[in-house]
Amino acid sequence: MRLRVIAAAQWLHATTGRIATCAHSWMQAVHWVDALAKKGLYTPSRTHGPKWGTTTVMLAQELSALTECRPGIDYLARKLKTSERTVQYHLGMLREAGLLVYRSKGTRIQGVGGRASVFERTIPTGFDTEHGIRTIGEGATRRPVGAAPEARTLLGKLAKKAARKVRRPRRPRSSGRSRCTPMQVGTSTVSPTSLTRFPSETDFASGASKSTTGKESNRGQQKPKTLNRVGRRHQLARELISQVPWLSRAAVPRIAWIVRHVADAGWTALEVQAAAEQFPVTADEARRPSGLLAYRLASCHLLYNTPERRKTMRLAWQESRALEQARHTGYDGFVTGGQTATSISVQRIVAEAFRRNAAIAAGPVDETACFEIPVETAPEELALEELDRDLVKTMRAAAAKDPALILSALATGMSEHDARRLYTNWLVDQALAAQRSLTPAY
Repeated sequence: MRLRVIAAAQWLHATTGRIATCAHSWMQAVHWVDALAKKGLYTPSRTHGPKWGTTTVMLAQELSALTECRPGIDYLARKLKTSERTVQYHLGMLREAGLLVYRSKGTRIQGVGGRASVFERTIPTGFDTEHGIRTIGEGATRRPVGAAPEARTLLGKLAKKAARKVRRPRRPRSSGRSRCTPMQVGTSTVSPTSLTRFPSETDFASGASKSTTGKESNRGQQKPKTLNRVGRRHQLARELISQVPWLSRAAVPRIAWIVRHVADAGWTALEVQAAAEQFPVTADEARRPSGLLAYRLASCHLLYNTPERRKTMRLAWQESRALEQARHTGYDGFVTGGQTATSISVQRIVAEAFRRNAAIAAGPVDETACFEIPVETAPEELALEELDRDLVKTMRAAAAKDPALILSALATGMSEHDARRLYTNWLVDQALAAQRSLTPAY
């Protein structure tokens, strides 16, 4: 029986086999070839590499589960937990046995990338001949219509094998020492009791004898866990967030990434705070705490690379009166975020201040009259149509620098429609987005 198919006949247009009607019938043919390989009736032509075996049948099972037989070599290697070269060897054996033929062969085109080969699952002619299977049609598209009665028992056995999933056999555990027989019965002539030593009665009386049994197990005692590099970074980040007020809203993973260099160098949370607060921290700077910390700690691990330098830097930070005052008084502004007053009268005063500032630029005026605006005599709220073009430009420029002006106007009663008319849609959207990003989620 000839099973080896030459390379030129391993194509759909040149094969003598027929396309399998279903995955179950194709697996019957695979198990038939597997039985021939176990009897030595089929051997692959390749003299090196793996032989036909369980891995080949497992590969065929993966191919039978595909709707379109277009597998990737790396996919099959991951499924079978083997190398890509091994998968290529077993695919070659399936083609050589007449179970697979090329519909189109995969190529590597420059600029396009690799394309996987497309196969057709075929049943060899020898399978139909041995089992007396009658077919109709011509070429690879012929279909079976019956089988010989004497071959139906063998086809039933192959069908049972095709329905079962083949797995790799478990490897037996190899033990370096032989097992003990019950009651220590063996061929040794030495009595096991002759090796046992019992303490004397005097030792029992005095209590000086120690038990010959093993030490008590420490199963209930857990050893303290040792933090690795990543754990130390997250530990330092949590300490900073709980210790530094302007970092209270920051995320632990982000702070851990920022302090990775100083954490690896062995810095403490107090040393990191001293390095970050060498200059006073204002409320505007603390709006984005992670960015401020990254900016303040840039290259600090290279400048203060010894414990002595870090100690000097920490002492200088603790003894600085200006920094101490900023720590005690400046932290109050971090909670409010530096927002301006929100009363309607203040809004009118701000509008009047913009107007008088424009008057100063236009010509000489009394500076006292321009800069002293009593609250009691502040002008009434103005309509948007009464504002001149220069004042609108000035207010938009100020709002672009400080979005809190827009938020204050909305908080004091200005409608969002009027705010968009005055400050433009873009500035209002930016201010609302900044407000949502600064609002803590509880």
